[in-house]
Amino acid sequence: MAEIPLAVVGRIMKVAGAERANREAVKVIAEKAEDYGGKIAGEAVMLTALADRKTIIAHDIKLAAERINRR
Repeated sequence: MAEIPLAVVGRIMKVAGAERANREAVKVIAEKAEDYGGKIAGEAVMLTALADRKTIIAHDIKLAAERINRR
């Protein structure tokens, strides 16, 4: 089950131009967003550990996203 509120995902879809989307479509996007976010977070954790830090910073997230998108 998705952790991201479906209403938020629905609003994001509307901003992207969707006039309407059924509940199942919103659930699928929420699941995919969580999967992608989890991959980025995992990569950021690894980068943070390599830098010998415990706190993830914005730069870690940006770099992690770039690395994930290259794969």
